[in-house]
Amino acid sequence: MFRVIDRRAAAGLLLTLGLTATACSTGQESVSGAPSVAPVDGRISITYLQKQGDQEYFVGEAAGAKSKAAELGVDLKVVNLGNDANKTVSEVQSAIARKTNGVIVVVPDPAVGPQVVQTARDARIALLTSDDQVCATGPDPAKCAKSDLVPRIGFSGAQMGGEVGRRAADEYRKAGWNAADTRIVSAWKQDVTVCGDRVRAAKEAFDAVVPGVRVIDVATDNTPTGAQDKVAATVTANPGVKHWVVWGCNDENVQGGVTALQNAGVGPEDIDGVGLGAYLACKDWSGGRPSGMKAALFINGRDVGALAVQTMYDRLKNNKEMPAEAFASTTMVDAATWKSAGVTCN
Repeated sequence: MFRVIDRRAAAGLLLTLGLTATACSTGQESVSGAPSVAPVDGRISITYLQKQGDQEYFVGEAAGAKSKAAELGVDLKVVNLGNDANKTVSEVQSAIARKTNGVIVVVPDPAVGPQVVQTARDARIALLTSDDQVCATGPDPAKCAKSDLVPRIGFSGAQMGGEVGRRAADEYRKAGWNAADTRIVSAWKQDVTVCGDRVRAAKEAFDAVVPGVRVIDVATDNTPTGAQDKVAATVTANPGVKHWVVWGCNDENVQGGVTALQNAGVGPEDIDGVGLGAYLACKDWSGGRPSGMKAALFINGRDVGALAVQTMYDRLKNNKEMPAEAFASTTMVDAATWKSAGVTCN
């Protein structure tokens, strides 16, 4: 779990509210409006379903959700879905059976989105997503009409990716590398829309500063070991490369990539890894040894969990319309600044 210090928590949660989705021309009910959900008079019950609930970021997210629920007097149940898409639907059904008033979900696989949305609609309970997008009408949120996207709390993928790409470019120029013997590893789970947003933005930002460096897209499962295995194969297939830039959807991808490179004999001075999360990057820095992890974007799951519960509470108690999206702020950190930025490294 990780958190920011109190003064940052007080000032750091800057929200960017998207336009509220409206009903589309086909006459379908607006997802974000959820007009069929009645306000709750008594005590509110919320269920928070998370993929990969043992991952550092999601542990922090759950802690933030629980803290906010206690503050608001809300009954909150947090469920770890792991990577089981089928469990997502069964846990939504279980939540309905427990008479929950609202469900917040981070889906392991966006393909279950339409079934989750329909199940919630049939039960007339409020639905909100955090982190990853969910489409009400199809398995791929990237191809979804905006009016069919479930309201989401999280971070802006484009903004985060842009910051990662710019920092990676800064480190590249500082090192004095050239494009001919450098490759970029871009690692992410390729069916997760927000991951695609992040890595595309990273590439665009990097190219704007340092054009011409070849990017190798590496499909992973968003875990350190999964990324390590795939990047190890990539390194083997590219024996002439001297310098490596590594970015990905999260800290897990970058740490896995950096580990694979170092295991292959690539020195930290020849690795430009920029993480996304900082909860694993900080472990490399805490030992004081040189690391290929040059920086990481600090994203605080506690803020997202707290904001998700607050948003659901406002919908259920005060009938306040959910925003299409609400974003928490981020901070770039490195070996010299992560402690002062408030990153807690467990």
